[in-house]
Amino acid sequence: MDLVLVGGGLANALVAYRLAAVRPDLDFVVLERGAALGGHHTWSFHEHDLTEDQWRWMRPLAEHTWPRHEVRFPSRTRTLHSTYHTISSGHLAAVLGPVLGDRLRLGADVNEVSPHLVELADGSSYETAGVIDGRGNPRSSSLQIRYQKFLGRFCTIGDNHNLDGPILMDATVPQTDGYRFIYTLPLSNRSLLIEDTYYSDTPTLDHETIRSDLDGYATASGWRIEEVVDEETGVLPIVLAGDIGRFWDEGPAGVPRSGMRAALFHPTTGYSLPEAVRFADDVCRETPINSKHLFHWTRRRSLDLWDATAFFRLLNRMLFNAAEPSDRYRVMERFYGLNQPLIERFYAGRLHWRDKLRILTGKPPVPISRALGCLMDGDGSGPRPATDENSTGRIG
Repeated sequence: MDLVLVGGGLANALVAYRLAAVRPDLDFVVLERGAALGGHHTWSFHEHDLTEDQWRWMRPLAEHTWPRHEVRFPSRTRTLHSTYHTISSGHLAAVLGPVLGDRLRLGADVNEVSPHLVELADGSSYETAGVIDGRGNPRSSSLQIRYQKFLGRFCTIGDNHNLDGPILMDATVPQTDGYRFIYTLPLSNRSLLIEDTYYSDTPTLDHETIRSDLDGYATASGWRIEEVVDEETGVLPIVLAGDIGRFWDEGPAGVPRSGMRAALFHPTTGYSLPEAVRFADDVCRETPINSKHLFHWTRRRSLDLWDATAFFRLLNRMLFNAAEPSDRYRVMERFYGLNQPLIERFYAGRLHWRDKLRILTGKPPVPISRALGCLMDGDGSGPRPATDENSTGRIG
């Protein structure tokens, strides 16, 4: 076999989708432990997160699209006229299932992964030229992280909700457990995803309290919930600092990685979709498709992204270390007073040096002494680890 994709989460699912279109000659398989590709998730992204070419092949996966979205803070409400898209894991699985056919194996519980052999719990195994391990967050001790955690409820309501677009952040709610906001997606005239989100120092979620709070939020918004159709929860890493070289040394030697397992995500939002799209596009151009080459390529890509996103980790340290938990919303409230193109570049992870200067200038929304402390504080990563000079790395 040419390639085994271990894990059927977003990153490996998009790799498989792209390989099926661009490299139909390649003999590959996706091994997913669960009953469906993609797990149980909702992924969202802004139009400027992707290039036109990337959007062209991603378009069939976008289940919902809105031309605008809104943010709400105690001292600022703003509508941004920028397209916003959402993909559900159910829709992802429905689109990719027929494309992959027997190249997708569900219920495949993987025990061991090495560069050329993948062993499953049922005793079967795959010998392969290449492997990509995309089994989610490895929870490394080499990264200093905080958390974006959430519980969302898919609700049917009694009447039209009267929303013409998503509310990405409603931070007018009580600021408990860090920076808290409600995220709302209008999925149809009478269906909503209402999600309670926290930028918190801990990963724990009080499910019963959050459910009660979401019921109260819906009532206060004039929405009468008739049925809660489904729920989803998640905890995303928000990276403050770390040692990316040691992070890679912790995994099985020589095994290429993707997605969260390769630290290929936005440090401040925790979102991995834009990086997953770029990764899927770029891996299709790599030759040879074998573990030796792909390991150096994926490792270098991760290190390059780490270097490129140092500013975002600085902002994370200011959010978590310089601001009191109940005042963290002020950082985002100020940020949403900036011009829309800058905000779009922020979410796409493509800030210019002028953008960085603009974000840091003016009166800080946190105590000045603490802000200066974060500016002086190092990233904790030390010298950049060496990479194989024969490997290639592209940040798409």
